[in-house]
Amino acid sequence: MPRINEPAPEFTVNAYHDGNVTRVSLNDYRGKWVVLFFYPADFTFVCPTELGEMADYYDEFQKMNVEVLSVSTDTEFTHKAWHDTSETIRKIRFPMLADPTGQVSRDYGVMIEREGLALRGTFIIDPDGTLKSWEVNDNSIGRSAEELMRKIQAAQFVREHGGEVCPASWKPGKATLKPGMDLVGKL
Repeated sequence: MPRINEPAPEFTVNAYHDGNVTRVSLNDYRGKWVVLFFYPADFTFVCPTELGEMADYYDEFQKMNVEVLSVSTDTEFTHKAWHDTSETIRKIRFPMLADPTGQVSRDYGVMIEREGLALRGTFIIDPDGTLKSWEVNDNSIGRSAEELMRKIQAAQFVREHGGEVCPASWKPGKATLKPGMDLVGKL
């Protein structure tokens, strides 16, 4: 099981990206923030709504030095077929990782063994390869790209401003906190 503030589990897998099959390793993205975005399966129902929204926000993620990597237990060939047949999935410009053995899903603790599918897991990894946030949802609950972006903005702020922390629902430009005895019992 991955742990916050420890190295994220490394992987090297095939991916469908920009019309080609490529090899993708987490280590390829050192120096960038990474969002690992696990979803159950291609050609399903909630998944295209989430992936389509991530595609809509992709330019904004890129401006924040964030790479999005979607992951399912499908093969890279299934990703291509979905990409070729779905208007929503055709918008995707980020790598779609193939995890047909389920090993990456197991390493990140999201594998549903009896189904051979991943839960909806979202993992934020900093430029040093350290896991900063993870959230796992039941497969019937879709996620929000906007909320994910807010969490990354908070993680980036904290990294750049050591000693300050972001309170609930913090957004860029809002007040932060500097933990100390003077705040105890005053919030």
